[in-house]
Amino acid sequence: MRDYVKEILGQWMPPDYSAHGWQVDRIIYITHWLMFVLFFFWSAYFLYVLYRYNAKRHPKASYHGMQSHWSTWSEAGVAVVEVVLLVAFSIPGWYQWSKRVEKETNPLEVRIIGEQFAWNVHYPGPDGKFGRTLVNLVTSTNPIGLDMSDPAAKDDVVSLNNLHLEVNRQALIHVTSKDVIHSFKLPVMRVEQDAIPGMDVPIHFTPIRTTNGDRWEIACAQLCGLGHYRMRGQIYVETKADLQKWMSEQPKVQ
Repeated sequence: MRDYVKEILGQWMPPDYSAHGWQVDRIIYITHWLMFVLFFFWSAYFLYVLYRYNAKRHPKASYHGMQSHWSTWSEAGVAVVEVVLLVAFSIPGWYQWSKRVEKETNPLEVRIIGEQFAWNVHYPGPDGKFGRTLVNLVTSTNPIGLDMSDPAAKDDVVSLNNLHLEVNRQALIHVTSKDVIHSFKLPVMRVEQDAIPGMDVPIHFTPIRTTNGDRWEIACAQLCGLGHYRMRGQIYVETKADLQKWMSEQPKVQ
């Protein structure tokens, strides 16, 4: 099913490099086909009505309308299709993607902090613990307010507009914002989540392909100010060894 969906939508959708993306694409595929069928059906009915009830054929207006239950059954059919989409596809998908990630699965945890107009990426370092952050410590050189007096912060890494992930390892990303509402979007991972000030919203997905020199975009899908157009970043998916090498080369926050 995954390969079939990717083949059908490959020409119209961004490439899909996540483990769950084909399920999102399947919902889009089915929904748009049903919309097309509905559009064709109602367009044909509209043309039929224009012909059947035009003024020449019926110079005297009828105030009774349709006497059969045809329209009732057609509306019921549309409602059934919508229930099937909701119950069979949307709700199971939502349940799967909104489930809390267990620490035992060893996900790669990252914090994403949006601001006008950039994405700050906070990695916990080798100890796997995020250092404490404080609002009063935010500066141009410390954009997330990392408290370096906290022992857990000593090995943390902060990157601007660059998200590095490990291939075939679940990513657990905590999304938040420093100022206004943004929307963190990874088109090639079929992931989107609003970044809301004061809230830490976790999302999770599994990349299944390394970047291999391609440019994969981090976008802001929420109008967030005059500089919204330039709030873009890059996502890189690497092997475990390459990710560790990149982390070791990054300067620590001073």
